[in-house]
Amino acid sequence: MPSPPIRSQAVTAVAAAASVAGFLGTLYYLDIPSMFQQRVKARKVDGRCYSTKLDKENKPSLAAFKTLTQQVTLKETYPLSKTVTKNIPIYDCTAFRLDDEAWVERLQDELYHILLNGPGVYVLKHFFTDLGPINAANVAYDRIIKREFAESNGAKGDHFAPASANSRIWNSFSKFCLEDPESFTAYHSNPLFKLVCEAYLGPDYRLTSQVNIVKPGGNPQVCHRDYHLGFQTPEATAKWPKAMHTASQLLTLQGAVAHTDMPVESGPTRLLPFSQLFEEGFMAYRLPEFNDYFLESYVSLALEKGDAVFFNPALFHAAGENTTKDFARSANLIQVSSAFGKPMETIDTVPIVEACWKHVVAKYEAEGMSAEVDALVRAIGEGYPFPTNLDRRPPAPGGMAPESEQDSMRRGLSERWDRERLVGELREMHQASAA
Repeated sequence: MPSPPIRSQAVTAVAAAASVAGFLGTLYYLDIPSMFQQRVKARKVDGRCYSTKLDKENKPSLAAFKTLTQQVTLKETYPLSKTVTKNIPIYDCTAFRLDDEAWVERLQDELYHILLNGPGVYVLKHFFTDLGPINAANVAYDRIIKREFAESNGAKGDHFAPASANSRIWNSFSKFCLEDPESFTAYHSNPLFKLVCEAYLGPDYRLTSQVNIVKPGGNPQVCHRDYHLGFQTPEATAKWPKAMHTASQLLTLQGAVAHTDMPVESGPTRLLPFSQLFEEGFMAYRLPEFNDYFLESYVSLALEKGDAVFFNPALFHAAGENTTKDFARSANLIQVSSAFGKPMETIDTVPIVEACWKHVVAKYEAEGMSAEVDALVRAIGEGYPFPTNLDRRPPAPGGMAPESEQDSMRRGLSERWDRERLVGELREMHQASAA
């Protein structure tokens, strides 16, 4: 006996629905929309750099920025975290199972996701469970600060804040070691450094650090992103292709270890979760409307001595103002660099300049700063002033970085320096840049 028509229609409908679901599943698996987008992008040549023009067509979108930063961090996304506070995942290091490789791998997956695709920042409670190394470090830092203050006028520059009565130690990593090798050894034996650094940068990373002690009334920083492109001027930043704006944040890990308790009124770092996801962020953070939104929307978490915070360098952030009357907050600022941020071979500029400077000068005198002369200067000299010694070569007022080898060469050409003058300048620069 044939099936009733209604049943036949139902079976047909179910089969059709299954076919559609299978087709949609295939599209999802193959990521067809993304493939179409890539094909469209492949057929359209866009500008490779962001524009410095602030007209309606080129100006970074504050509305898009707000949409990104108003996301919510779900505890379910990061099950190994203890809690999520103000959109920031917080982990308790006393619960870490460092002897369980599979568990550590899951943890590193979470930390990586947070920095790259999530809120961009996480807190590690009890990063140091033994405060002995921190106490010893603080004693060493105090000796260094007093000695350096006596040797100079006491002021230390800051990339994103005016000079103040705050205390800063550039290259505290090296100075701590030379001041107290035993305590330095205990401090940097903490295996959690390796865990967090490799989670984001992989192996063969390089640690550097700077101490910042913000005293009562200490000035806050302005909203910013960090090294590399965060230290460039707007004009210099715009010269870097868009892909390098993304690459910049993948080459560095930022962090800080609390060397004192940090109640909110002492001004711990102001953070804007998810802001590292904004592609034009290195162009946008200086714009007044973005800074205003940051000041309206940032979050700040109190930390205890021994806690640590790590974040993507592209996260919009700023050290806060210490509004207490009698409390100085102290942090060891951690900056970790990827192994891939280095050239394959070492080039010594001085002998190259000694050999060819007269030819460079002759070409400049004949052509001025032609495209050929500019290319030559870029070939024989280092255009990037880092790494350097920020005690001897601090960030210049109104700028983010000291002079580079190429800057000296261009100045030498315009001022008609002879070979001896330029070589002397370069050697002095190298000496001042040494540790």
